[in-house]
Amino acid sequence: MNPALLQVRDLRTHFETRAGTIKAVDGISFTLERGEILGLVGESGSGKSVTGFSLIGLLDPPGRIAAGSVMFQGKELVGLPQAEMRKLRGKRIAMIFQDPAATLNPVLTIGQQMAMAVQAHGGGGDGAALALAARSLARVGIPDAAARLNAYPHEFSGGMRQRVAIAIALLHEPELIIADEPTTALDVSIQAQILAEMKTLAQESGTALIWISHDLAIVSSLADRVIVLYLGRIMEFGPVADVLRAPLHPYTRGLLDSLPAMADPGQTLRQIPGSTPSPLNVTPGCPFAPRCSQADDLCRSEPPPVGDQRHGAFCHHPLPGAA
Repeated sequence: MNPALLQVRDLRTHFETRAGTIKAVDGISFTLERGEILGLVGESGSGKSVTGFSLIGLLDPPGRIAAGSVMFQGKELVGLPQAEMRKLRGKRIAMIFQDPAATLNPVLTIGQQMAMAVQAHGGGGDGAALALAARSLARVGIPDAAARLNAYPHEFSGGMRQRVAIAIALLHEPELIIADEPTTALDVSIQAQILAEMKTLAQESGTALIWISHDLAIVSSLADRVIVLYLGRIMEFGPVADVLRAPLHPYTRGLLDSLPAMADPGQTLRQIPGSTPSPLNVTPGCPFAPRCSQADDLCRSEPPPVGDQRHGAFCHHPLPGAA
């Protein structure tokens, strides 16, 4: 039996500060199969982006992986030398960043940057590299793609630059794409086009996708499974339809209840009480306990258990799962 494409076990990413250790990722485990789309959702500061950076070794000091394992096709990525990691990044594992400024060089044309990305992994001469770049740009809805290769990033709008960043990630049709809220700056029609392209890529080529987002609507229409994060820990996991229709964790229920679509016109929006605590002041039990209406002394003192089920929650008092 072939192993899963990606196996993450007890991943822990820490940031050492003068005030103490921030556990940005605190014991996350999951697997990802070929062609599967996994959504990572949660509030700002929940550890979504840091999880993505940790998987491909893009952490800057003082960030470090303190413990855990990341196996990609049976190869351990934690502790892998940078020279080996660079061979994987961009070709077999790609990342789409939320801010295209983190991807694009302002002093090089789009064509030069895309050709460099192709040739970095043995993509042939300039002609072949530029032809592949033009096809990739057309794929994400950029008109007159061949001519736009001569443009500089500042000649594109923010949404167009994000499409270029997505096109760069698609160049080699990698086996895994980590997408950090890549459609935030796009209009609705282009967003729908990109989501459809991603689903087609996963279905036809077997590319797996980790979609990091706070937008539950996008995740519900795109992902196969979803993981809900809070303060670096998994709160709930399972098939996206099960989690969003019948949430087990009070935090997931709170996220859904706070959506405007869940309220009648003129009705006051419901919200999760309180605010996210400092990551330096997390309770030894469930990190959501200070904001949870169902929390008791057990929740504040003991880490919640979870079984090995298809849909589960790290919660001492899970909801009945009624929609």
